[in-house]
Amino acid sequence: MDVPKNWFHTYGSGYVLFAFLDTELVATGILTRQQLMDAIAVGQFTPGPVFSSVTFIGFQINGLSGAIISTIAIFLPSFVFVALLNPLMKKLRNSKGLSAFLDAVNVASVAIIIAVCYEMGKETITDWRTILIVVVGAIIVFNFKKINSAYVVLGGSFLGYILKMI
Repeated sequence: MDVPKNWFHTYGSGYVLFAFLDTELVATGILTRQQLMDAIAVGQFTPGPVFSSVTFIGFQINGLSGAIISTIAIFLPSFVFVALLNPLMKKLRNSKGLSAFLDAVNVASVAIIIAVCYEMGKETITDWRTILIVVVGAIIVFNFKKINSAYVVLGGSFLGYILKMI
């Protein structure tokens, strides 16, 4: 198995963070679930949507200083870990035990992403309009693999706006 160049980002792709944000912010009452979903939606319009969502959440909690602190806090550890672990990755992948561990981390990350999507889906896919948006979005994503995700988000937004008018 070849190590992807962006191996660090494959472990949950950042969307794993939403499970932690839900547990730490929504379950404790710091944010509502709607505020978290709004942060995710806002983040989808920017590069690095998950990390941009954290900036938005920081702003919701404590204004500009919250946005600045949360942005630094979300990006700095990744830079440090990548700088420290990148030289070791080839050795880690060449070890049978550690390679199996890294594969297990990938699988666990996918499971967390599925769980988060399921929980968010239960709260947001509630009527025929949202079901239609999901179905159309899924058809586009799975049939046009090279489409830029920004177009899917914009299309979903436009479709939601049109359906809301009906």
